[in-house]
Amino acid sequence: MGRATDDIEDLLRRHAPQVLGALVRRYGHFDPAEDSVQEALIAAAEQWPRDGIPDNPRGWLIRVASRRLTDRLRSDEARRRREETAAALTPADAFVAPPPGEGPAGAGPSGLGRAPSEDDTLTLLFLCCHPALSPAAQIALTLRAVGGLTTAEIARAHLVPEATMAQRISRAKRAVRGTQFRQPDAQDRDQRLAAVLQVLYLIFNEGYTATAGPDLHRTDLAREAIRLTRAVRRLLPHEGRVTGLLALMVLTEARTPARTGPDGELIPLDEQDRALWDRTAVAEGIALVEEALAQGPAGDYQLQAAIAALHDEAERAEDTDWPQILALYDLLVRRSPDPAAALGRAVAVAMVQGPRAGLAEVEALAETAGTAGSSGTSGTCGQRNHRLDAVRAHLLERAGDMAAARTAYRAAADATLCEPEARYLRRRADRLDRPDG
Repeated sequence: MGRATDDIEDLLRRHAPQVLGALVRRYGHFDPAEDSVQEALIAAAEQWPRDGIPDNPRGWLIRVASRRLTDRLRSDEARRRREETAAALTPADAFVAPPPGEGPAGAGPSGLGRAPSEDDTLTLLFLCCHPALSPAAQIALTLRAVGGLTTAEIARAHLVPEATMAQRISRAKRAVRGTQFRQPDAQDRDQRLAAVLQVLYLIFNEGYTATAGPDLHRTDLAREAIRLTRAVRRLLPHEGRVTGLLALMVLTEARTPARTGPDGELIPLDEQDRALWDRTAVAEGIALVEEALAQGPAGDYQLQAAIAALHDEAERAEDTDWPQILALYDLLVRRSPDPAAALGRAVAVAMVQGPRAGLAEVEALAETAGTAGSSGTSGTCGQRNHRLDAVRAHLLERAGDMAAARTAYRAAADATLCEPEARYLRRRADRLDRPDG
């Protein structure tokens, strides 16, 4: 029974954005459409375990959600006449998805009879990542509308009160109210896709290394980001940026079993037991990297994925191809001003040319306004300066300057709100206090 329930939950989560997209596309009312979809999902969760999964689960959900939404809209006196007119003009089966293997019924130039598909998921993602929204609002709305997370779950992930997150999501919905439900025009599609991918990447980063709180890894967020990126890739299989981002996520997540010890303590990459890495995921990620690099000029995600692949291919930390990683970072920082990429390059310089050369790079970054401690890449956790101080501490330790390393470790620990990382950094500092440290 438990396995069947899990299968149903997975099925509902997969279909939810398609159903929501179909209703928003038709009716244009985001809030009531979302409420109606939630009611349909609840009804399915109650009925399907008892009665069995229908042959066409998506069509079932759309029929139920459409009825609930129609009832909700018709209860509003101001909308009654418009809804009755629309109902009279729309075929009764317009929102019934065809059985598997059959084409869409009733399709016309207006798209009212078009059967919903995963295209609606991508359109919904574009809507949630509308340029009128702030990045924080884009993330929250994407997790709510496309990811299917509750407001309470999103609030916990961001360590804010549920009421605060509810207001944020409500404001985001109001900001996109009236926006036509369609994919953006060709001229702004690339920009909007870039926003979608950035939001998915930020969601993954928050899941892989939490910004704050007692846990290093938030599995639900990381897996949801991967699931949504897979959905985008199914819709855009030849888009190198999408393939590259998925590769980066899969290769990074593959290391999760070795990232923490028995008590949840952080284990850095070079000290991890690589036998614990998910080798099936590593193989998938490497194949995705090869595919992404063949899909056109290498962009930021493809380059980052290639770097991750070189780490994951090494059976031991000392086998890592650091010269090749440095070459890739050189390409990456020339393409993008991202300070986190520049910090990663500083580490690669240290591994190839020695810790003092790496420290020179770190100090140059520290002198550049706005670069210290910038977050937003895989493995980021915490506040201003903490990553730069952590790298500085590691390189100072390698260079033999233990007193300065100890100071930098403690500064990094004080600057992060991520408790497992703070404990790790303090342990490193405490170890240098010992005579044999």
